[in-house]
Amino acid sequence: MKHIISHFKKVDPVLHKTILQFKSLDFLTISKSNDYLRSLCREIIGQQLSGKVAHVIFERFLKLFPEKKITAEKLFKIPDIKLRSVGMSWSKVGFLKDLAKKVMNKKLDLKTIDRLDNKQVAKNLTMVKGIGPWTCEMFLMFALGREDLFSHGDYGLRKAIKNIYKFKKDPTKKQIEKITAKWSPYRTYACLILWESFDIKLPV
Repeated sequence: MKHIISHFKKVDPVLHKTILQFKSLDFLTISKSNDYLRSLCREIIGQQLSGKVAHVIFERFLKLFPEKKITAEKLFKIPDIKLRSVGMSWSKVGFLKDLAKKVMNKKLDLKTIDRLDNKQVAKNLTMVKGIGPWTCEMFLMFALGREDLFSHGDYGLRKAIKNIYKFKKDPTKKQIEKITAKWSPYRTYACLILWESFDIKLPV
């Protein structure tokens, strides 16, 4: 972890100053999932929701499975109305069913997906209805543990950059790319810092 902090200190004093505001850096860890189907279900359910709401709905969703073990076959057999009853939208019900179907017919092979590069992972995942760039990026970060990702489609990240770098207006994609390029090869860790920055009082 020290080498990552050292990298940010060298390339981006503004981000490093933000890091110094945290009482603990326990949040600054990235790990691989041991259940990619579960991870994708969580990401789909969490689309356009706050973290707390997404967590509540996902926990209800897990209770639909014996011992909370999700399989494509079990997911596909759950009646749509039952999935809807846990609090997700009808569109997300359809997305989850399409995910289950593509895993079952092997159009999406989750057993070998971690061997692919980022672009190929995204190409495979976006075959599933409802999975776009944001969901792919979250999967790459939090399921596959890829360390060098930034999501331009994530509102929280864009807002954090606006706050930390003191933009008066929303920063453009070009402005954001100029900032984030410096963070490579640890952009995912920088994202964790940006998300966490909402819980600290930044200096005016």
